[in-house]
Amino acid sequence: MKKYISVFCAAAALMTAVPANAYTDRDTAVMRVMNKAAGKAYTVKVPVGRKTSFEKLELLARTCKQTDPFMAEDFFVFMEISQDEKIFSGWMSRNEPGNNPLQHPDYDVWLVRCE
Repeated sequence: MKKYISVFCAAAALMTAVPANAYTDRDTAVMRVMNKAAGKAYTVKVPVGRKTSFEKLELLARTCKQTDPFMAEDFFVFMEISQDEKIFSGWMSRNEPGNNPLQHPDYDVWLVRCE
């Protein structure tokens, strides 16, 4: 009996040590776009897989993901942004907006959430 209890405890310890990396796919990326010349920030909804125009920018969200509901809430988007040519392509995180935002002479873009 002790043998079974020790095996059960070891298995339970292994299962709790492995983090769950489950993400939920969402259909829309909600982005914040700041027009630096006008000094205004706008909220733009970008459907995943469809180009969305905002002023001089073309925004394309390839995927938008939300963390597992049992983890701290965070959102991630793989975004492509063009202005005549591609000026940004990469991941953005809501909880770490300074890591991968678009920093452009005319615009700043960062992720607000996924819906």
